[in-house]
This record gives sequence, structure tokens and C-alpha cells, in this order.
Amino acid sequence: MERFLTVLGQGSLPWLALTVGAYLLGVHVYKRSNFHPLLVPVFTAVALVVAVLLATGTPYARYREGVQWLTFLIGPATVALGVPLYSQRQRIVALWRPISVALLVGCVVGLVGAMGIGWALGGSWETLVSLAPKSATIPIALPMAERFGGEPSLAAVAVAVTGVAGVMLSVACMRLLRITDPAVHGFALGLTAHAIGTARGLQIHPTMGAFAALAMGLNGVATAVAMPLVVVLFEWLR
Repeated sequence: MERFLTVLGQGSLPWLALTVGAYLLGVHVYKRSNFHPLLVPVFTAVALVVAVLLATGTPYARYREGVQWLTFLIGPATVALGVPLYSQRQRIVALWRPISVALLVGCVVGLVGAMGIGWALGGSWETLVSLAPKSATIPIALPMAERFGGEPSLAAVAVAVTGVAGVMLSVACMRLLRITDPAVHGFALGLTAHAIGTARGLQIHPTMGAFAALAMGLNGVATAVAMPLVVVLFEWLR
């Protein structure tokens, strides 16, 4: 039996089935809880997958290899977000100035804040550059972290945790700031919580989803441009 499980674990099908099944279970729990923010499907699915990996002693690299097809689909899914963006094109053009300011501030604060907190707590250089692109979507965050000597697995965890935390805290933050405009809420979601925030925005309101997709795409490009400058700054401070 142990030999059978070992051979089975070497294929991609078990990990694909586990990931999809965990997400579907997470969606079911999320709906049954009346969409409680602490039970977003990504969070519950990740917790279940991590529990299985720990129980079976499977390294993350093996799991990542097994779900590479799902990782590949992130790119096409991101491009498909251009559809809701097109429906909001007129408002996006009208708001280009505040969008530009919010993008610049959000990107820089995200990068400097992540590296600064890690540096203040005595994190290694590998940890700092792995945490830096936490607010960018995974197809951008992983190669950026790897380029500067970071660990892709740590970067992936940072991205996932940031996305889940962003979705969980967004509603409370918007209520505290008395922000009701779905465009503003959506842009903040996409800027800080990338694809996870965008998925949540699309569930709530089409305008929110469109602006979240816009913020996610723009922040990915901005992160790729700004991260080298921030890394140079912290290298000089070391």
C-alpha cells in the first residue's frame, strides 16, 4: 500500500485533483457560511492542501511540479480580465490621474514596506527579496524574487497570504473609511490583493472586478519596474 501511494504521488493527477477538490470544497463552505470573509475559498483550500502536504511529507517543489498545468493557466486567465476592463474603459480614462497616483503610492509602499519590515526584524537578504513582490500576481512575483536571489516558494507563500489577508480586511477597511464606490474598492483590492482580490471583486460587483483587474495588471508592471530600484536602495543601506 505504501509503495502504491508513493508511485501515485509521483504523478500530476493526484495533486491536480487535490487542488481542484480543495477549492471546490472551499467554495461550498464559503457559500454555506453566507460569504464570511474569514472563509474565502483560497484560504480554506490552501489550508487543506498544506495539511495534506505536511501529513504526507511532500515537499513544495514536488507539489508545484504536479500542478504546473494550473500555474500555466494563470497567464491566460489574467489576459481574459481584459473583458471587464473594456466595459469600464470610459471611466478608466476619466480617472487616469487618481489611478496613476494610487498606483505609484501603492506599489512603492508595498515594496518598501515588505522589505523594510523584514529588514527591521533581522530577515536575511533572501527573505527580503522574496517578500518584496508580495502584492504582485504570481507570474510576476516569482521570477522577480528569483532574479534578485529570493526563494520562489517563500515568494509564493507571501503572495498567497497577502491576497487572502487583503480580501479579509478590505471590507472592514472600506467601512472604516466610509468608501462605497465600487471602483475605489476594486482598485484597492487589485492593488494589494492581486488575483485573489480581483476574483473577490468580480463576485461582488462588475465595476469592482474591472478596477481590481486594472490595478492588478498595472501593479504587476509597476512592480517589475520599481523593484530593481528598491532593491538597489536596500543594498546600499545594508
